[in-house]
Amino acid sequence: MQRDMRDLMSRGLKNSTAEYCEIRIEETEETTVRFRGHDIELVSQNISVGGNVRVLYKGAWGFVSFNRLDDVAKKVEEACAQARILGDRLNKDIRLYPVDPVEDYVQGDFKKEAFAVPLKDKIELLEGYNKLILGSPEITSSSVYYMDRHTHLHFANSDGTYVYQEKMDLGGSLTAIATRDRLTVQESAKFGSNRDYGVALGLENEIKEAARAASDMLYAPVVQAGQYTVVLDPDMAGLFVHEAFGHLSESDDLDEDERMKELLKIGTRYGSDELDIYDSGVEGPNRGESKYDDEGVPMQKTYLIEGGIVVGHLHSRESATKMNESVTGNARALNYRFPPIVRMRTTCIAPGKHTFDEMLQGISLGVYVKGGYGGQTNGEMFTFAPSRAYMIRNGAIAEMVRDVNLTGNVFDTLRNIDMIGCDFEFKNTPGGCGKAGQSPLPVAQGSPHIRIQKVVIGGEEK
Repeated sequence: MQRDMRDLMSRGLKNSTAEYCEIRIEETEETTVRFRGHDIELVSQNISVGGNVRVLYKGAWGFVSFNRLDDVAKKVEEACAQARILGDRLNKDIRLYPVDPVEDYVQGDFKKEAFAVPLKDKIELLEGYNKLILGSPEITSSSVYYMDRHTHLHFANSDGTYVYQEKMDLGGSLTAIATRDRLTVQESAKFGSNRDYGVALGLENEIKEAARAASDMLYAPVVQAGQYTVVLDPDMAGLFVHEAFGHLSESDDLDEDERMKELLKIGTRYGSDELDIYDSGVEGPNRGESKYDDEGVPMQKTYLIEGGIVVGHLHSRESATKMNESVTGNARALNYRFPPIVRMRTTCIAPGKHTFDEMLQGISLGVYVKGGYGGQTNGEMFTFAPSRAYMIRNGAIAEMVRDVNLTGNVFDTLRNIDMIGCDFEFKNTPGGCGKAGQSPLPVAQGSPHIRIQKVVIGGEEK
């Protein structure tokens, strides 16, 4: 099959009249199951086959997707015609960072294959989890979601590269919803992996903990608004570094923003000597892991901040040349319907030297936050909502509080990180990253606990 696919793509490449041409073909099997309350809401199994052609001519890209494999040669011609129309008018100087051609066949290294588990077993597992959620005190509803995907990906380009990669992706969330009067709160147990269906098993204790936290939140006071010393758990710290800093380092957007380009200039300091931030496609097993990106470039580990100083950015072949930096293997596409753009993989704050107890010491009044439901970013400004939060009083974790929102400027926040923990964890959760309509792209985050001074938290005014 792989040999036949390579021959098909080679014939297609011969039809190219552009400076550069690449073909991507993928075959995907996907399963989705969803419960809401007592009812099963969705059971879906889909098989899709499709591909795309992307060509470069006089600084213009042509892009065509397709679902019929016998159309490959024709679609190459269409993409070339599309690029010529634009290129003859634009005539821009777009060059691609040179990459040595490679031929590789990457079979999936799976511990327990999700696609080998019968659908009946998946539904029974999730149904049991759902009943456990709904059987908890003060839980009024639930939301249970599961997805798995098995993909055969073929990539070839006019530089002579041919890569086959077999991939698996899975994730799920098990959410307890609690209600009292007009107040509704929720908490979730989450899982994700690119190798092991086993992460979906044995989650009863995590579900019970999430349900208890949701119930407790009903009676938690609203946090008093103010400026606090804040300790982030690895989950929330990973979300922060991904959303607030990682996206700023994606160079396709960075190249078009002169102000941000200056703020993220190589050599600029934004933290202590202890602060290291990196993005990696080779940290595994994680949902952001892969041997090659969607331009056939080997993935690698790229430091963005090292010793508190900006040392790098994330690149495609095009953006690396534009910014006169090295390619990093960060060109990624959600699927064959989209062209690759610069995206994160597994974005991390590297471990430091402090214990969690050391971070709590010396905090007379602060806030400890765990997990996150995402947030909003606008340039260097951010707002995040943790899934749960607790007051820190005289160096110890105290009462739960709710309606906690963290706001600030990412660069000021990086400067205000005064302790980095030694308890590093990777986090793989369901869903993924969204950018340019390509969502949800599988990613992961990693971090230890971190302590930050002078964080603004919203809530009830004092």
